[in-house]
Amino acid sequence: MPQTAPKSETALTAAQSAQYWEDGFLFPLTVFSAQETAEIRAELEQLEQDWLAADLPLPLNTYKRVNAHLVIPLAARIALDPRVLDAVEGILGPDIMVWSAEFFIKEAHTDHTVGMHQDLTYWGMGETPDQVTAWIALSPATVASGCMDFVQGSHKNPILPHNDTYSETNLLSRGQEVAVDVAEEDKTHIELAPGQMSLHHGLTIHGSGPNRSEDRRIGLAIRYLNPNAKQLVADRDYAMLARGQDGQSNFVHVEPPSHLFSERALALYEQVRRDQSKALADGAKSAVPLYG
Repeated sequence: MPQTAPKSETALTAAQSAQYWEDGFLFPLTVFSAQETAEIRAELEQLEQDWLAADLPLPLNTYKRVNAHLVIPLAARIALDPRVLDAVEGILGPDIMVWSAEFFIKEAHTDHTVGMHQDLTYWGMGETPDQVTAWIALSPATVASGCMDFVQGSHKNPILPHNDTYSETNLLSRGQEVAVDVAEEDKTHIELAPGQMSLHHGLTIHGSGPNRSEDRRIGLAIRYLNPNAKQLVADRDYAMLARGQDGQSNFVHVEPPSHLFSERALALYEQVRRDQSKALADGAKSAVPLYG
């Protein structure tokens, strides 16, 4: 009999994949050791220290929060790590693309939150199932530090109405919040140790509270697609092929950056930001600075 190739330690079991599609999320999945995660965090924080006052075209925070994988090699390296992709493959199949990577950081003792929302509301891809977000904790994600909260089974809804609050304490681009009341008892707290990851569907209602802890809450959200996804609002969209093949050509392929904020990477970043803004700022009644 032919031998079956052994699964990696992070590959999902059939039961885990089924649980994801039932709940709209899956956690916790360990992808990096505590030591490796500490090294990743140190690299990120050194980057922040070195580049905060640099003469970049946009604020450093914009590059961390929008398409970090295009200008920050660390973000691309994590997004392309086989251990992360092995888990994602259990949801999307063998053909995987990176659409975006975003550092979500809440400083200690701050009021920043993420309003309860559905990701797909603003992606311009409709209600496609051909996506998943991997959220990797680089510091402890606890209730005290403002971990994510998911509403179990909410991905079985269509895209629901949302309100743009433009709140200064909401980390989302327009302070968007789903226009339905979410009871506290309906929230599942997604607590993660550094190096652990959650996966969630783009229709899953989710958000997070303020950071009341003594440490920064640092997470990297990576949005993965398979080639069946398609941009329906913007004229063109971009993705980084991570594994397998793209037989659909619905996205312009981009390459990971060779080094931090290179001239070539910054030019690509501006092109992608400009083209994607048609979808990401669609319907906004005010300017959306992250995409403007």
